[in-house]
Amino acid sequence: MNLENLGELFLTFLNAHRDIAFFLVLGIGYILGNIRIGSFSLGSVAGVLFAGLIFGYYGFRINSAAQMVGFALFIFSVGYQAGPGFVTVLKQDGLKYFTLAVVVGFTGFGIAALWANMLSLPPGMSAGLLAGGLTSSPTLAAAQEAVHAGSVKFPDGWSEDQIVDNIAMGYAVTYIFGLVGLISMIKFLPKLLKIDLEKEAENFETSKQESTTLPENVVLRTYRITDPEIKDLSLEVLREQYWDKRSVVKVKRNEMFFPIDEKGLETGDIIEVLGPRKYFTEKISKIAEEISPEWKGEDVQDTAQVVISNSDVIGHTLEEVAIHRRFGLMLMEIRRNGKHVEDDENTRVEQNDVLTVIGTPHQIEAMGEYMGQVERAGVETDMITLSFGIVMGLLIGSLSVQVAGVSVGLGAAGGLLASGLFIGYRRSVKPTFAQLPEATRWFLMEFGLLVFMAGVGMRAGSGIIETLQHNGLALVAAGMCVTIIPILVGYAVGHKILKISPALIFGAITGAMTSGAALSVVIKEAKSPVPALGYTGTYAFANILLVIAGSLIMIF
Repeated sequence: MNLENLGELFLTFLNAHRDIAFFLVLGIGYILGNIRIGSFSLGSVAGVLFAGLIFGYYGFRINSAAQMVGFALFIFSVGYQAGPGFVTVLKQDGLKYFTLAVVVGFTGFGIAALWANMLSLPPGMSAGLLAGGLTSSPTLAAAQEAVHAGSVKFPDGWSEDQIVDNIAMGYAVTYIFGLVGLISMIKFLPKLLKIDLEKEAENFETSKQESTTLPENVVLRTYRITDPEIKDLSLEVLREQYWDKRSVVKVKRNEMFFPIDEKGLETGDIIEVLGPRKYFTEKISKIAEEISPEWKGEDVQDTAQVVISNSDVIGHTLEEVAIHRRFGLMLMEIRRNGKHVEDDENTRVEQNDVLTVIGTPHQIEAMGEYMGQVERAGVETDMITLSFGIVMGLLIGSLSVQVAGVSVGLGAAGGLLASGLFIGYRRSVKPTFAQLPEATRWFLMEFGLLVFMAGVGMRAGSGIIETLQHNGLALVAAGMCVTIIPILVGYAVGHKILKISPALIFGAITGAMTSGAALSVVIKEAKSPVPALGYTGTYAFANILLVIAGSLIMIF
């Protein structure tokens, strides 16, 4: 049996088992995406797109309903993840980042529309050009969804399927060059401009460094009191000289445990101390010697968050609540409305404050029962909120207005993004709401996007050769313009006019183009996560703006 016959048998088998073909696209796409040439790799999205093109060339397609499910999971998860950062950015430098996102998006939109008219591109290909040049999957999704929803009037002689195919082919041709161009520009532009990203990131971290009361290296140790003069010290003196106002100290005397502020200390007392290493060296070591503890199963320490809801606690100070004495827990941090709160004994507890504590599980449960609700880093997903959040997003996306004969609205992509932003932000304020663990969120985003991209590749594969023959070089040139010019304009405006720090500007530009791959390059060059702050600033704005642009570009 020759290779040609073997290939035909393989294709016949896959046509009879389309589910196997679909997962082959994902698996092969990942393999292609992980291949490295020097420091460059395509990444999973481009790899799956390539694999989809190959399978699409041989006539394989993905079910449109499955592609829509992937699209919905991806867009909603993007919004959920960006929600907390989006609100923070709005309160701080929101106007700057919004302006930069508008500049980058509008520049790319204008160039794509100009090239579409100059090249007389087939209907819909302008949307693929914009999405591919800016490497923006949400733009692609919004454009295709606008066609499926009937928001766009089709030119005579063109069907819905043909226009969707044009969008996919325009995207497939320009995306790869857009990705390579974007990464290359982000990598080499700072060098051309003589900007030391590593130094700029260090300077930014130093200037923005905030004080924090979070202790580090918290451990549980056991000591025996050796200072013979300790029994003569009052509770007030013990508290002032030998307590850091945070660590938990339990005294064992005559086989009984009790808080230190009940009976004081005596020579020979055994004390169990939960606190940071610094406390042991600066305080406890002066009056006691460390001994080997008698560990029990219930002594295993756990970390959890307690959300305050009990009206008997709200409004009281930490000194009055006495978490360390009442529950034997060490308070690590207080967060209020998603922000860290500097705390001391006079800090008052408010509704929905999130207190991070360390102690044994049964002590944490006792505190949760009394003060509110325990919220651990869970593994379960709130499927009710996830499901109805997507429903809410789709309903929002169905609202539209007529502009120049085109039905303009957020569309399904924008609606899902808005719903995700709201729910993600609410989750940051009230952790008991809408749990979506990080691992689950990553899976939904990655799998949802790749299902969608596999469908795009398969759809474009059938006509990709013909597209390259008729518009190939011109379309590639147009895509490179859509990629490069917005970067240069965005840098000029962001740095010269908006005065965004050099440590943030390149991260902000990648966020304005919704490119996580390019962000990873910036972070690597800066040897710091600081550029991610700029990325977060523009990312949520850009998703909304580019989703709307995906519908509007269909006019051209």
